[in-house]
Amino acid sequence: MASPRAGHLAAARIHERGGTVGVGPLPFGPGRRAALAADPDGAVFGFWAGEALPGWPSNPDSAPAWLELRTRDAFAAALFYGEVFGWASPDASCSVEYENDEVIVREAGRKPAVVHGGAVEQAPDPRVRPRWYVHFRVPDVTAAVAAARAAGGTVALAPAASATGHQAILRDPDGGLFTVTTV
Repeated sequence: MASPRAGHLAAARIHERGGTVGVGPLPFGPGRRAALAADPDGAVFGFWAGEALPGWPSNPDSAPAWLELRTRDAFAAALFYGEVFGWASPDASCSVEYENDEVIVREAGRKPAVVHGGAVEQAPDPRVRPRWYVHFRVPDVTAAVAAARAAGGTVALAPAASATGHQAILRDPDGGLFTVTTV
């Protein structure tokens, strides 16, 4: 988001569309705001408005490889996030597509977010606990697992080959889950 005012606008759109803003938007340095919210199905997410902090990496290669929302109703979730963040607006820098039973957000040739779950062509799945998953690209999954353990993290799913490359699911010392992948 470009300006701190955008944080207040996003918060208002979250409320209008049935989500909840739990914290914020709060000032986070000069000209910056951050907030934590939940979508209508309860998937928690955060957002930032304003310029990046000095020294914060802004190179897309240093960002998460992709974000993945697993939810009960992918279509409804895609509408919610698209309306809140303007994914499909005429001045948006990204596009939203449907392929292989997933809603895919593309930006500058990258696929930064994927939404999947029930109700694209089927009824919502009440067994799915909606949540966002963060995938970080690393050159060596085994080395990343060792570094996470050394920092107090644990392994939730051991390193293994997958259809998309070598990956492992880790848990930070506070319980947050994330995936490291070679893709």
